Amino acid sequence: MRKILLTVLSVLALNAMAQEKEDVKVNDFKKWQVRLRGVGVVPTESATIGVIGGDVNISNSFIPELDFTYFFTEHIAAELILGTTKHDVQAVETAAGNVDLGSVWLLPPTLTAQYHFYATNDKVLKPYIGAGVNYTIFYNSKSGAVADVKYDNALGYAAQVGFDLMLNDKFFINVDAKRLFLNTDVTVDASNLAPGLSIPSDVDIDPWLFGMGIGMKF
Repeated sequence: MRKILLTVLSVLALNAMAQEKEDVKVNDFKKWQVRLRGVGVVPTESATIGVIGGDVNISNSFIPELDFTYFFTEHIAAELILGTTKHDVQAVETAAGNVDLGSVWLLPPTLTAQYHFYATNDKVLKPYIGAGVNYTIFYNSKSGAVADVKYDNALGYAAQVGFDLMLNDKFFINVDAKRLFLNTDVTVDASNLAPGLSIPSDVDIDPWLFGMGIGMKF
């Protein structure tokens, strides 16, 4: 009986040690990631333009983008995305024809909550989906053919899908696509073309951001 009891206790102790090691392994994941991407910014723009009617055309752009990701668990994370982009803007098909509205820089810091999962048992391929918010700051605008163009800063929303492809335990390749849902009120001061002429516009920018880059865990 004593031998049986000792055997049972030994088995229980070994199981407890194995479980403890497994718990340590599960909790021993790197909680931070940083990525550097090259990103194509493709607006899907539309506008309601007062007084002269028409629509808007916003140019595409290609920018570097930096992001930081913090993992609360192996599957749940938050990502802060940083980048700034310049776009040429034109009012098109208006009563006055096409009007050059110059250019503007956008700074849209974006925070998303993400769910990551492993597509393979070796954890080499890690897809993820995300959703969140962005606050876009418009700055350094050039007015083009009009006296001035004013853009209101705006709160928007974001959706995201992508994957990390691990090269080793530390470095990986990232492919990512995001859609920002962004609306801004724009006021065009065209008093240089007609005295007192001010043109209000409601503009949806709603850009796609297609990115690819490298990342590091730490």
